[in-house]
Amino acid sequence: MELSVVVPTLNGREELSACLDALAEEVPDAETIVVNGPSADGTTGMVRDREDVDVLVEIADRSVNVARNAGLDRATSELVALVSQGLSVEDGWATAVREGLDTGDVVSGPTHEQLTAGMTTQPEESKTIAGRDVTYFNPGNVAFRKSVLDALDGFDEYLDIGGSRDVAHRLAAQDFAVDWNTRMCVSRKFEADGGIRETDWTWKYRSLSYRLIKNYGVRPTVLRRLSSHASRDSVDALKDVVRGETAPSQWLGTGRDVLGGLGLGTKDGLLARYRDRSQRRNPNGRSIRADRAVTVYDWR
Repeated sequence: MELSVVVPTLNGREELSACLDALAEEVPDAETIVVNGPSADGTTGMVRDREDVDVLVEIADRSVNVARNAGLDRATSELVALVSQGLSVEDGWATAVREGLDTGDVVSGPTHEQLTAGMTTQPEESKTIAGRDVTYFNPGNVAFRKSVLDALDGFDEYLDIGGSRDVAHRLAAQDFAVDWNTRMCVSRKFEADGGIRETDWTWKYRSLSYRLIKNYGVRPTVLRRLSSHASRDSVDALKDVVRGETAPSQWLGTGRDVLGGLGLGTKDGLLARYRDRSQRRNPNGRSIRADRAVTVYDWR
């Protein structure tokens, strides 16, 4: 098989089912690997009853980066795609993946979000940090050459969030190119009762400071970027206080969470930078452990 598709999942049986249906229609010849976190919604039984899944990996961790690495451990193709459980690949996705990786290292594409009032899509995002041109990719819709993932040692399992952005920095450090192909589309439908996820301020800033310090060290560019993020979020939160939407005590609590996250991330980022001084900057990658899988169902 020339393409392996890894789908991490956690308590998303219905979404996962739709995702797998779309993959079976668009890329029936792909090696499909589902990595199931400790789901409690019958995901295991649903996947085992399907004939279009080649490997089901059960893990005990709730971390998406652990799930991604566990899937990469089982992928046998030279081209490896990662697709989120709540996304469905659209017509032409497979062609865009193959064309993008025919000459490139990494290819990603947009998510079409189907809203009541219409449809939105996301643009390509890139930044220059400390003289390094970084192109971010859609973490729920990306494909790599397996040799690239091997060079990075997969995803950094320290990170609960921001793992894909960390990979983008490390791709740029090794001069791997990220191609953005608007024809490599996936779609997601928003339900009316979907709700709003609250921000975990400690982990947001722990992740941000960790990956910037780990990849670039302590330098003025990094400190300015961290300060800019914190200042912008502080002003936005203060506006909520002025409008009466949140209490002043909540604003102060958020500030403590931000400072705590910055401190932890900076400390751990410095340690990670010391532990792995190579360009891959990944002391918590795929190679550090072989016990991610609790159970593996392999029907290949």
